[in-house]
Amino acid sequence: MADPRRMSLNVATVRQQWDLGQMIQGCVRHGITGIAPWRDKLQDYGVSRAAREIRAAGLTVTSLCRGGMFPAADPAGRRAALEDNRRAVDEAVAIGAHCLVLVVGGMPPGSKDLPGARQQVFDGIAALLEYAREAAMPLAIEPLHPMYAADRACINTLRHALDLCDALGAGVGVAVDVYHVWWDLELAAQIRRAGRERLLGFHVCDWLVPTVDLLLDRGMMGDGIIDIPAIRNWMEDAGFGDLIEVEIFSRDNWWQRDADEVLATCLERFPGAV
Repeated sequence: MADPRRMSLNVATVRQQWDLGQMIQGCVRHGITGIAPWRDKLQDYGVSRAAREIRAAGLTVTSLCRGGMFPAADPAGRRAALEDNRRAVDEAVAIGAHCLVLVVGGMPPGSKDLPGARQQVFDGIAALLEYAREAAMPLAIEPLHPMYAADRACINTLRHALDLCDALGAGVGVAVDVYHVWWDLELAAQIRRAGRERLLGFHVCDWLVPTVDLLLDRGMMGDGIIDIPAIRNWMEDAGFGDLIEVEIFSRDNWWQRDADEVLATCLERFPGAV
């Protein structure tokens, strides 16, 4: 059983209802001790202002979502992506985030070169890494479900993400999101392989059957078919003991509800379904 005091709010869960200030105050009101902002919400609210209010609220910033999106059709696009990722590192440092989550990107528009996109991802992270190391900001590669390989992330298994970590060295780990990896035959073994030092984040929601939108129809924990407690146990056996982010993209359900109801439901479900 998961302790609800370990819950962190990934702000995507109530992104349609609240701005970042309301999200911070919602966490305080519900006794949630962690928060994981997305960059658009952070920039809209103001980085310095958000940093002050997060500190005043005593919240742990489990991650900043997201850097990445490295592949581009030309060198200028790749340089622009690198500069944006450096800004993301700066923002993560400013709010005291534990890591910067990388959604690495897919193939450039019109491309069919998947190996080439994966090489661009490796090159992009390698180019960012020195800057991130100097800032003492860990980078967390988040493998996404293979359905996103073309446009969002061409790193699709935990094994592949850890292979990159092995090649890149210190300063890079992984974020494990159950929505993206629950199906993987090697998941338990790869979590063990990652170990405590490289398990930088853990995100939970549920996979609904049927799923009517592969991006925006994630379920509340307990409403779908993922054995989340089993995956949590694998994470904890490997040494992960940090806060757990609830991240639910739900255009037609949870984003339509009162945000306080959403947070209360997350906390209610957390002990039994996580």
